[in-house]
Amino acid sequence: MSENKKKNIGFNIIKSDPTDGHGGYGVGALSLDNVSPVIIDVEEGEAEVDIGAMHARSKVEKGIKFTTNREDSEGGKPYWLVWVTIDRKAQGPYYAGVTACEMVVNREKRRGYKLLPEHVNLMDKSMKRKIVVEKMDDRSKEILAAFLKNHNADMWKNSELLLHEALEVQK
Repeated sequence: MSENKKKNIGFNIIKSDPTDGHGGYGVGALSLDNVSPVIIDVEEGEAEVDIGAMHARSKVEKGIKFTTNREDSEGGKPYWLVWVTIDRKAQGPYYAGVTACEMVVNREKRRGYKLLPEHVNLMDKSMKRKIVVEKMDDRSKEILAAFLKNHNADMWKNSELLLHEALEVQK
């Protein structure tokens, strides 16, 4: 196996509705097909899609015991888990829901800080097409905005003005 594997993971793109046309079981249920987790490494200035985060198994989270006590992970690296939901409108696909959850990981101590209920609630808000990024610092917002633009400029352009304004940093 080569060390230089090509990263080929992108966003989950919209699939057809499996409950389309029938009124039976599963109608009204939210689908995770259109949601992708993006991990932002604040110190490195990098962002990447890590599908493992859907089940708290991202590269960042593996081997870490998470608690709700911030002191347990003191001295750790700051990360953001950003739930990005993709939807489609007349102009094409766009970033419909974007919500950010804080994480701190201390690899030396093998401890981390995150609030799991917050992560679940913010994933739900993303699926409901909400934009919740106000807790993010300016550097993290810049990293996320650059990542979304670079990933797909058309999806960024098709996104609501609210997302552009929420990720705009005052210089």
